Amino acid sequence: MGVFKVSNEGLIALESTSFEQEGLHERFDLQRLLRSKIEILAPETLVIAEEFAYWDEGRRRIDLLALDKQANPRGHRTQAR
Repeated sequence: MGVFKVSNEGLIALESTSFEQEGLHERFDLQRLLRSKIEILAPETLVIAEEFAYWDEGRRRIDLLALDKQANPRGHRTQAR
């Protein structure tokens, strides 16, 4: 899927890239950036844990575990594709 910049002249297609090309790593960069600005993905939430694996079916980790205003858990997985 393409990503575009909106300008007065119309849509400008941005060049495709990857995390590797940009020198970014999932856990150390993407996860850190999302943690610091979680409201981008989930407004009005509070991150309470990272790499959370202490749950009944903890074969996988939740990258960022957060609570919303009603104290409902919100799990977010970051994945480089």
